[in-house]
Amino acid sequence: MIIFAGKVHQSTWYQDLSHDWTIGLSDNGWTNDELGLLWLKEVFERHTAAHTIGRYCLLILDGHGSHATADFDFFCKNHQIIPLYMPAHSSHCLQPLDVSCFAPLKQAYGQQVQKSMHLGINHIDKQGFLLLYQSSRKALSAANIQSGFAATGLVPFNPQRMLDMLNIQSKKITPPSSSHGPWVAKTPHSTAEVQKQMQLIKGLIDQHSQSPPNQAIGQLAKACKSTMHEVLMLQQQMKDLQAANKHQRQKREAPRSFIASGGILTGAQGQQLIQEADQAVGEVQEPKKRAPPRCSNCHKIGNIRTGCPSK
Repeated sequence: MIIFAGKVHQSTWYQDLSHDWTIGLSDNGWTNDELGLLWLKEVFERHTAAHTIGRYCLLILDGHGSHATADFDFFCKNHQIIPLYMPAHSSHCLQPLDVSCFAPLKQAYGQQVQKSMHLGINHIDKQGFLLLYQSSRKALSAANIQSGFAATGLVPFNPQRMLDMLNIQSKKITPPSSSHGPWVAKTPHSTAEVQKQMQLIKGLIDQHSQSPPNQAIGQLAKACKSTMHEVLMLQQQMKDLQAANKHQRQKREAPRSFIASGGILTGAQGQQLIQEADQAVGEVQEPKKRAPPRCSNCHKIGNIRTGCPSK
């Protein structure tokens, strides 16, 4: 469930949204008691009831106020859900999402944002966020989720594994090595370094060295190859930029309408409302008939002033 700050649902959010995703609205974009209960009913219970092994289902939660309301607890009790609240300030050790899922998810989303910035897109609206987040959410793989439960000692049950993580060991800090000094043969990465490499090769040739400067020449060839690779990457980036500009133009030209107010909507419900709105707009209305002319001189219908018989 994605929570946005706002009052109304926009049609552009649901154009490319998965059917089983849900969007909720709140005043500040954070969850609240109402959205917490709706998530429990419409998201958690709906997606886990058919997969529960045994009679009860365990739900691991932090201590947020929306998880500890009377309605929340009443629903869990009536649906055989056991809420397990973690101690305060311990989610980084006990919550599987924090341990193994959020880090790769943030990294994947950051890469998507960085790619958009390279294409000149420096502002990401709600529609753009949904597009980037759907592709980034692939980081929440089954392997990452299972490793999170294992790392927290939940499945398989092993509390000692979590306790061992609390042993903090100091790390030795190696001071950075100094790079000052005469130029030595290495792969150049700038025009200045290429010039120094060429001067080194020229000096080796002038000295009639017994061993030919093959290594220095090979490093220079490697730099040329790297330059060609960068050119190919720039060409690909240009294609991506053209595609991004096309997408931005289509997004600006797409009609935007409000399809619902408050509450939550799934992707399927949002797309259904969009279709209903399009059908209502697309219905052909009977054109209005123009009233017959009335003479301004005799005030009779059907006559005109220039041809009025009483003039």
